[in-house]
Amino acid sequence: MNELERFRSIDTFIFDVDGVLTNSELIVLENGHLLRKMNTRDGYALKRAVEKGYRVCIITGGGSSGVVQRLKGLGIKDIYSKISHKMDAFEEYIYAYDIPTEHILYMGDDVPDYEVMRRVALPCCPFDAASEILEISQYVSPKKGGHGCVRDVVEKVLKLRGDWRDDPRDIELEIE
Repeated sequence: MNELERFRSIDTFIFDVDGVLTNSELIVLENGHLLRKMNTRDGYALKRAVEKGYRVCIITGGGSSGVVQRLKGLGIKDIYSKISHKMDAFEEYIYAYDIPTEHILYMGDDVPDYEVMRRVALPCCPFDAASEILEISQYVSPKKGGHGCVRDVVEKVLKLRGDWRDDPRDIELEIE
């Protein structure tokens, strides 16, 4: 099977935040607030996926209200933050929408993502993920966390399904 063929059946994206949507670095301010940096191209891809009717979910251990506000601004409604056990949030989410796991892409980067990644059809990670995550990922993005890895996987799915661009004359990603 062509590597890209695995992306064709995906209609649900689930992402971690720190190390996936961000570069896993935190800037700690004197007042204790934590700053993160997100990639605008990742944001475009997420917004495009939502606009085209794909399910997008975030499951994160972090609790930044700024991150939640940014993600809601992209149209993402299903955001689980301050989650200590990601499998509980995952099961709640798939049960609420009756989502078969064979349609789910999950991108994580560290040990807290491991259990959920073992349950989905297409576990993915950025190339700078923890070794345990690299070992179980079916696709490792050539991009680092916070540097376009989310765009990488979303764009693949949307191009394969003809949803990336609105102009029908655009050439979509081809499967050989």
